[in-house]
Amino acid sequence: MNEHQATERLDEFLSFYNNLSQNNLDSLHHLYAANVEFIDPVHHMLGLEQLQQYFSHAYARLSSCHFVATSKIANESQGCLSWIMTFTHDAIGNGKAISVHGCSVVHWDSEGKIAYHRDYYDLNEMVLEHIPLLGWVTKKIKQKMANNASTQTT
Repeated sequence: MNEHQATERLDEFLSFYNNLSQNNLDSLHHLYAANVEFIDPVHHMLGLEQLQQYFSHAYARLSSCHFVATSKIANESQGCLSWIMTFTHDAIGNGKAISVHGCSVVHWDSEGKIAYHRDYYDLNEMVLEHIPLLGWVTKKIKQKMANNASTQTT
């Protein structure tokens, strides 16, 4: 497999997620191995069944979700995709569009299915900043930390 074919896998991965919905969760087995390990800042799960349950819950109140790739690198066994996810969810940010920067690291098995998937993103950027009181508190903490850092470097 050459580099172009490897990055095409990431394009297929991105396309899959841009088309994923509550109505087609049964298609996860086309992308993921039965024994997939999935990790994100909140969850760690093993197996396709747990992953389907996770997405069923996650997509239940999701109004929209779209990913745009910002960079990608891959070889025959693994890939890394940096992205910006823009989503709307009725329980987060009053249903307004929220954009989050993140990165997915995936490892493919010998059959070309994803056996390992880890997402990195700022949970603050995704959720906490959009909860009224908590959002205010986290912004104040960030400002305080930034002010402390700038006074220490000058």
